[in-house]
Amino acid sequence: MPTVLIVDDDPAILEVLRVYLRAEGHTVLEAQTGPDAWALLPRADLAVLDWMLPGMTGVQLARGARAAGLSLPILMLTGRGEEDDKLLGLDGGVDDYVVKPFSPREVTARIRALLRRAGVHHTLTLGDLTINLRARDVHLAGVRVELSKLEFDLLSTMAQHPGMAWSRERLLERVWGPDFPGTERVVDVHITALRRKLDDPPDAPRFLETVRGVGYRFRDEDAPRAIPG
Repeated sequence: MPTVLIVDDDPAILEVLRVYLRAEGHTVLEAQTGPDAWALLPRADLAVLDWMLPGMTGVQLARGARAAGLSLPILMLTGRGEEDDKLLGLDGGVDDYVVKPFSPREVTARIRALLRRAGVHHTLTLGDLTINLRARDVHLAGVRVELSKLEFDLLSTMAQHPGMAWSRERLLERVWGPDFPGTERVVDVHITALRRKLDDPPDAPRFLETVRGVGYRFRDEDAPRAIPG
């Protein structure tokens, strides 16, 4: 799961953000001073920094992170809404701003957007299917689904691109590797096994659709479900 560092000298702000971020599934690190935050920055996928901190400002932290080569997204919490202050932070390496007082829901939404923009996706949630890419496990409606290595690789490859049609040849190269000596039939065999484990009937697929004349795709949850007929 993505790790979010929250830095603020107000324990109430730390508490409310901790609750919201953990509910989103994030691992949370916390600091109340600039020096403590500096020690934790390399462990974070994203940092939420207060502007005014004991020992070091949020802008100084952001500048230090960029100078050290850290590319993690940085969201600044600040009571300073003036344009000059925002420009100062942006020039220092801040990616986004939320002005206090703020809505925790807005902060978590901005964090999701920053992580998505940065390509930090450790967990995919698609309807009642959850795929943890780091832990390599899958849950359907809260129940763990036991998959082989190849089944997981096939499912996660397709699920990261909902709605995209994959030819059997391309899936074979992507999942099994370009030097695999077998035939494209192995893709069909593994798709069938996945459908059985995911309760995904071919005539009305919840997840894995057949694309006639091409191969397969992970169904876009916004698209209409196939109806047998």
